[in-house]
Parts: sequence; C-alpha cells; structure tokens
Amino acid sequence: MVLREKSIPHHPERTALTPFRGPLVTAGKPSTVATVSEADEEVVPFDSLPVLPAAGLRHAWDVWGRGDQLGTLNRLTPSVVAAAVASVRTGERIGVSLPLGLPDPPFFGRKPYRHSIEPMGPGAFDDWLDGFYLQCSTQWDGLRHISSGPDGWYGGWPGTPELSAEPLGIHHWARGGIIGRGVLVDLAALFGSTGFAGSGYDPFTRVAFEPADLIAALAAQSASLRYGDILCVRTGWVDKYLTLDEAGRLELGDKLADVSGYTAAGLSGSEAVARFLWDSGVAAIACDNPAVEAVPADRSVGFLHGRLIPALGFAIGELFDFGALGAACAREGRHEFLFVSVPLNVTGAVGSPGNAVAIL
Repeated sequence: MVLREKSIPHHPERTALTPFRGPLVTAGKPSTVATVSEADEEVVPFDSLPVLPAAGLRHAWDVWGRGDQLGTLNRLTPSVVAAAVASVRTGERIGVSLPLGLPDPPFFGRKPYRHSIEPMGPGAFDDWLDGFYLQCSTQWDGLRHISSGPDGWYGGWPGTPELSAEPLGIHHWARGGIIGRGVLVDLAALFGSTGFAGSGYDPFTRVAFEPADLIAALAAQSASLRYGDILCVRTGWVDKYLTLDEAGRLELGDKLADVSGYTAAGLSGSEAVARFLWDSGVAAIACDNPAVEAVPADRSVGFLHGRLIPALGFAIGELFDFGALGAACAREGRHEFLFVSVPLNVTGAVGSPGNAVAIL
C-alpha cells in the first residue's frame, strides 16, 4: 500500500494566508503568526507506517514514493514557505552557523582545511580550500550519511555513495534550500545552561531529552509547532564549547576523535522521539550539539540517526550556534523566525555546511 502526504495547493495571489487547521503540537498561547498545518489525514500517523524487515524501524519510503530525493523536506511546500514569511517582524538577522574553522580541532577524525589566497592580476585575488570536509562545522547530514544496513538507504536505494553521485545527494536539497518557519526550543534556558548559577545541568554530560521535555520548553515559551516547521533545539552545547580555551578545546577534540568517546546532552534515541518528530509534521531538525541525539547512545533505547535519516528521511543538522538567537528570542518574547539555509550545491555530497541565518 502506498501512503502519501498530500501537497498543499499553491496560491500565487498570496493576498491572504491559506486557512489551515490548528497547530499539530501546541503549548501555551497560540502562535503569533497565522497557523498553518495539514489536515489530520495528510500526515500519515507514525504508528501507521510500515516496518523495515531487517532494522525493525517504521519507515516513510512510500509516503512520497520510491525514488524520492527530499525526505521530510517535501513538507516545505510553497504555501508552507509563503506562510513562514509572516514570522519576520523586525528584520533582525542572526547567523546560526559557526565559522568553518570551528570546532578546532575538527571532530571525528576530520582534518582542518587549508585556505590559500593568490593574486589573479593587479588588484585582484582568488582563493581556494584544500582538504575541506563538508561536515567539519555546522552541518546538515544528507540522506546518504547513513544507511539502514541490509534494508538499504532511504527509499530503498541499494547503491553505494562513492560509486553513484545522483541518488540522495545533497544537491537535491540545495535546489530549493531549507527555508521555512523556524521554532527555537530552548532547552538550555529551561533546564539551565552553563551560565546559570546554581544549575546542575551540563550540556557536556549525557542528558537524553524526551518529547515531554520538548513540550515543556514549548509551553514555557508559549510556542507551537505546525506542519513544515524547522525545529531548532538549543541544548547549550555550542555555547559551552565557545567558552573553552585552546587547551580545553584540544582536550575535548581528543575525546571527539571517536564518535562515542565523549558525552553530550541531546535528544533521546527512543521511538517516542521519532514518533513525536514525525507526527508533529516538522520538516527538519537542527541542533547545537555534535550528534542531535544524546551521546553515548543507549543501545537498549535505539539510535536516533538510524530512525530519522534512512527510515523516515529526516533532514537533521548539527553544531548550529543558537546562543545569540536564544537571547534575541527571549528579548522579543517569541521563538519563531524565518529560517534560511542553502546547502552547497555539490552533486552527490553526503552533507553540507549549514550556511544558515534566522530572520526575526
């Protein structure tokens, strides 16, 4: 059986926002911009999705059809994006990507890139990068980042990334960008960050956040989630990293040479988290930690990367810098904004720098 989410018709006149049903996930007061979501039947419920035979995970391979290249970014329909523009109120722009040279040293065995500049002629210069890892800093994990083992890659593609550049490459995401209404879920503010005196919360320790924690943060912010949102989660991890001196960063870099050699707060790898993210209708998740999920992973609970990328086709981002954005949202009394990210248009790329800005 083919399960599909219906697309929203395009309304080119845009004289008024298309009227949609209320938010799929609501906490506190109504959203301060027009509510946009799909009707109930247009989001296939997580518990109705079929199960991959080998991994035993619920999958969305038939929601947008085999051969789909976008995954949950299909939820960024023209009407959803048009409505997201209404979240711009002041025009304040805040970059949410780290400089490409951070973290330094790079994590997980990656090498620092080398930047060279040379003259092209009188008063003109050119430059280039050598050894540039596309996931060395703030990044998107594309759909070729991990597979589901014997089940294959997202959509059932059985290929090998290094041998075939077209399927599931990041260039498919680059064509339209990752642009929509962003909602910051500020867990660091709710549970206390490194700057909060007396707080026992430390983003450099393993804290696994469940849906109840996300809902509590939304309630504290009087915020809502709706179909097509880009969920931005601030754990405070990057905030703490930026306070480290050179020795502290070198010590941490040694631990992060191994993908499981460190500890970090993040989302739980549970099926409950996957269900919450899918059923809420969000189009992407961007976090400020190295792996989105809590590290080390609890194998008895599950591996969130495996649930989200190859099974559900989620766009997930890591190492975003949400500190300044969190402060601005608190100052403005709202946690929604226009999120604009355009991945590098590199055919066949596994991932891309985040290259993202939030516009309030």
